[in-house]
Amino acid sequence: MHNNPALTTLITTLASISAPPDAINMYAGDDPPGNAIRRANLALALHLAQQRGPDLIIVGEAPGYHGARRTGVPFTSERILLADEGQFGAARGFALATNDGRISAEQTATLVYRELAALGLYAVGWNAYPLHPHRPGNDQSNRLPRAAELALGRPLLRQMLALFPGVPVVAMGRVAAAMLTALEVPHHAVRHPAQGGAVAFAEGLKAFTLRRMPG
Repeated sequence: MHNNPALTTLITTLASISAPPDAINMYAGDDPPGNAIRRANLALALHLAQQRGPDLIIVGEAPGYHGARRTGVPFTSERILLADEGQFGAARGFALATNDGRISAEQTATLVYRELAALGLYAVGWNAYPLHPHRPGNDQSNRLPRAAELALGRPLLRQMLALFPGVPVVAMGRVAAAMLTALEVPHHAVRHPAQGGAVAFAEGLKAFTLRRMPG
């Protein structure tokens, strides 16, 4: 599928991270079997973005349980991942990694790709903490990543950014912005679209686009 040692190393490193009891590494090993599919989905998303050359990199906080926790690809739900009219799709090789009989939708993923499509932008995504943090005893929930978890995510973010040299970076939310600042990565900060931030997110993304236009 791809012959990029840096990309392979990133996926291998990601799969090897130990998750605490209240987080899930949805890329680790083959138990459940969907983890291998998630690794393949993520590798394909990064490979296709490298081939095309993305307009921007979006860095978020952490995968959500309806989104990348199920698909393996940041800022996608299963509905977005399998839709052939977007930048993903089953026709390009993306596959369902779950077997519970439903196709997930996620508000953040829907809002992100709606605004990207409206602006004609092709984005590649990553998260400050790439595993799924959840509330203790409830893996169908989300929680904020801890400082130690974000520290684990920092070198992986650096590796991911190195796959796309020169591509502008957008930080979605304060956690992502703080990590990019700590890594001394220039970035444009936008509001996270969740919890009433959809309009501010859209405006921030539009401002980024206008700033990038010549003239």
